[in-house]
Amino acid sequence: MLPSIFGENLFDDWFDFPSLRELRNIDRRLYGRNAANEMKTDVKEHEDRYEVDIDLPGFKKEEIQLNLENGYLTVTAAKGLEKEEEKKGKLIRQERWAGTLQRSFYVGEALEETDIAARFENGVLSLQIPKKEEKKLPEKKTILIEG
Repeated sequence: MLPSIFGENLFDDWFDFPSLRELRNIDRRLYGRNAANEMKTDVKEHEDRYEVDIDLPGFKKEEIQLNLENGYLTVTAAKGLEKEEEKKGKLIRQERWAGTLQRSFYVGEALEETDIAARFENGVLSLQIPKKEEKKLPEKKTILIEG
């Protein structure tokens, strides 16, 4: 086993070719060690609405929460490892994780929670967010100063 510092192999730089170094572990560079735990999201625009699909594999409907506050829609998914019966044998590797994922989207202050439709099926959270125009501010008016 090679020594490592901060979870990276100490000898990676000595054995990597410069052309491959650019593409190696690009997800890890962008998102850190929890790249697999990132909420992958697709947003499609239609004439009257936005369609948002968020990948949440391994989560149950009860573990996902949607909140709308100050024009921001926040998606939170929290998961804990289930307590399993004591198994015989030694755990050699554990890739399952427990934690919380959270992501926020600005949807505008004109929307209310009843406007947004959500469906969770096959590990994908699908949101239908209607387009609503913001309240228009009055046109600029000049105030005369006396004196």
